Amino acid sequence: MPVRQLPPETVNRIAAGEVVERPASVVKELVENAIDAGAHAIEVVTVDGGLALIRVTDDGCGMSEADLALSVARHATSKLAHEDLLDIRTLGFRGEALPSIGAIGKLTIETRTRDAATGLALTVDCGRRGDIRPAALNPGTRIAVRALFSATPARLKFMKSERAENMATAEVVRRLAMAHPEVAFTLTSGERAGLKLPHEAAGADGHLQRLGRIMGRDFLDDALPVYGCHAGIAVRGFAGLPTLNRGDAGQQYLFVNGRPVRDKLLIGAIRAAYGDLVPKGRHPYLALFVDVPPETVDVNVHPAKTEVRFRAPGEVRKMISTGLRTALEAAGHRATSTGGTATLGVLAAAASRPHPAPSSAGMGSSEAPPAGLGFGEAAQAAFDGAVPLPSASAFASDPMEPERPPAAPTAEAFPLGAARAQVHETYIIAQTAQSMIIVDQHAAHERLVYERMKAAVDAGGVASQPLLIPEIVNLPATDRAALLAAADDLAQLGLVIEAFGGDAVLVRELPALLGAKSAKGLVEDLAGELAEGGTGNLLTRRLESVCATMACHGSVRAGRRLTPDEMNALLRDMEATPGSGQCNHGRPTYVELQLTDIEKLFARR
Repeated sequence: MPVRQLPPETVNRIAAGEVVERPASVVKELVENAIDAGAHAIEVVTVDGGLALIRVTDDGCGMSEADLALSVARHATSKLAHEDLLDIRTLGFRGEALPSIGAIGKLTIETRTRDAATGLALTVDCGRRGDIRPAALNPGTRIAVRALFSATPARLKFMKSERAENMATAEVVRRLAMAHPEVAFTLTSGERAGLKLPHEAAGADGHLQRLGRIMGRDFLDDALPVYGCHAGIAVRGFAGLPTLNRGDAGQQYLFVNGRPVRDKLLIGAIRAAYGDLVPKGRHPYLALFVDVPPETVDVNVHPAKTEVRFRAPGEVRKMISTGLRTALEAAGHRATSTGGTATLGVLAAAASRPHPAPSSAGMGSSEAPPAGLGFGEAAQAAFDGAVPLPSASAFASDPMEPERPPAAPTAEAFPLGAARAQVHETYIIAQTAQSMIIVDQHAAHERLVYERMKAAVDAGGVASQPLLIPEIVNLPATDRAALLAAADDLAQLGLVIEAFGGDAVLVRELPALLGAKSAKGLVEDLAGELAEGGTGNLLTRRLESVCATMACHGSVRAGRRLTPDEMNALLRDMEATPGSGQCNHGRPTYVELQLTDIEKLFARR
């Protein structure tokens, strides 16, 4: 077959196959054009998932008659001042969107510049271009696409349900709206208003408000500001607390120079920054904006412009990881506010259920409180009547008594307050000036031990405690082999083992941080974990997991009664330890109940 030149209509349809995958692709191109045109308000309307109608209206600069005529020609653009593809400062630049859309549907463009008396209109119907005619509209541009894919009906077979297409369109609009809080957005699908975002004030507060409207109130309450700048690379945005996570990455939004992207390099940097703060298989909420000099990033890698390539990928990854870690460390022991809200919801539901009246036999009973309530010794003695209650006169001030200096701040002034009780020998109840704290003692102490072990490893190794009588542990053959292969690495963590014939290993030393613990359970858990994960990446990928397992065995167990001093010491250590708001498995270590919300439970407010 001889070589021949393809007709323009076929060329445009081939280009449309690359640019327009589904209705959401059309919306993306048209909204990006509106943003590049300086619009302050953008309205998007779709019908039948966008297949019957897509209409995008903006109040941007509009186009003159000459510009309108060129806008539907291939590779015609107003967004490249020079032919330098390494200096892209706009969202669009290829000049393929409008002619490609017009090649596979009916495209109508109506536009008016701010200084023009009337508007102009142009229609392209499946590649056939009409004449420019007058039109009545406000300054800006209105573009309508009808009967999408009517020129390529085979593509209609690959479209999903109307609901799925509407969801894809909404996701496109949300991502662009997140990067441009100064622009108001409205999205209507059929007769339903799906999204309405007003203008937001300039600055970080306004940007956070826009993100909160899209990502939810939980993110607004628990977002941490992220900022870092070095060598021309700037990272800004907001990241959720580690305890604010979900099972997929649907609430992770990444932008490069204002362009929404999906980049494996950036995702890897996020995963490295959160590290062991988020449990395996969970993903934190965040919206990060990376700004780099245009000449250091290639945005022309993918036809849909969703992927980029950096000239210095290592520097970008380092900036993201450093910015996130700095924000997370600054958060200290802070945990998500949703834990307290959920707890109050459970309490409110329980309070609304009817409870049986106490029996007469229980009235006036002198029985001791349930064993699950761990009162301090003084409180327990007062409960038993061993300590007489003070009389009212004891609280009267003595006029002859000299004025006392102001009291030193009480423990309630600390962020996590003062310990008041232990419930079911598992949960510590603490009181602050305006709230009540419930702490899971095992989860909290587990995190503290874990952080100490990591710090010891970074400082050169964990101190070990020789056993007076070495302990023999029998293991399955595969577990034993994996454990012995990692013996040198485990020695850095204070666990010294050696082979002991058959399927046994001999434990000679244990990490001193763990105290007097039995080696059997620890060694069995470690062996199974190492056998499952392999030993090739032990130091880089498994070291923290091994530390977490050790910390779990060395932490205060649920069911152990603590003294008031021990409980308060645990609270103070939590306040001084970054990341203590979640345990090694990513679960929250405490919840906080605001006094105002508790009062609402009892109708005091």
